[in-house]
Amino acid sequence: MSPKDVSSDSGRAQGWLTPGRIAVGVVIVLVIVFICVNTNDVTIRVLIPEVTMPLWSALAAMFLIGLGCGGYLFRRRGKR
Repeated sequence: MSPKDVSSDSGRAQGWLTPGRIAVGVVIVLVIVFICVNTNDVTIRVLIPEVTMPLWSALAAMFLIGLGCGGYLFRRRGKR
């Protein structure tokens, strides 16, 4: 067996449940818990108008905007 005949496993986790995905899942659960326990109404200034809304909805909106931005910036591109 020559040195070039090594398995294709490069030490990275295989399959759907990788350490990175577990970490992201834990962070998402913590964010959801944080959003659920913050239910008071708050006044938020959006440029000029002030909006009164539950804090959980503002946090959820920012989380979704962050997911969208992160997904757009770090999406995997196909080979060209």
